[in-house]
Amino acid sequence: MSPTSPSARARAHLGLAAALILPAAFLGACSAVDGGDGCHGTAAELKHVAAEPVLDSAPAGATAPGNYRGVGVTTGCDDDSSGKAWLHADRLYAFPGKRDDVIAHYTETASAAGWHPEHDPDPRAPDATVEGACWTRTAKGRHLLLTVDFRTGGYSPAPEVIKGVAYEVSVGTASDGSGGGEASCWH
Repeated sequence: MSPTSPSARARAHLGLAAALILPAAFLGACSAVDGGDGCHGTAAELKHVAAEPVLDSAPAGATAPGNYRGVGVTTGCDDDSSGKAWLHADRLYAFPGKRDDVIAHYTETASAAGWHPEHDPDPRAPDATVEGACWTRTAKGRHLLLTVDFRTGGYSPAPEVIKGVAYEVSVGTASDGSGGGEASCWH
């Protein structure tokens, strides 16, 4: 999941469930629905985050999980009042290959787009133990965090994958654009 607080993750999953019901065109609706003061007025920035090309840059053969077809990119603004609100755009994929193939694809894609590795999975680790990877970059004065995360067990409904792995790709930023440590990759 996106690197956010546990309460924010719960709201993000609730938001994803709502996205299955509501049209995907409501980008930024979470900023209005969430109700936290830190999320007020974030719809325009959520649209910018959701437009990051890396969200649509999946490895060959990756598709939306069968039960998430048509959902596309979802957005959210998590404000648990313990710091700056966290804006994020997320997308679920099913990939018929291995986790290390997904990481290799995003490592190449992210590097070509100016992202810098923040967490480098241990190349000696068994494929099944790789949780994901993340990268950072600054664009238009805003610190961005890109994550690829294989921990999709918290989604309801669980992503349907016939063969291979499910993963989430997410781009997030603090509501004020700072990189002040509001999120970390895997803590």
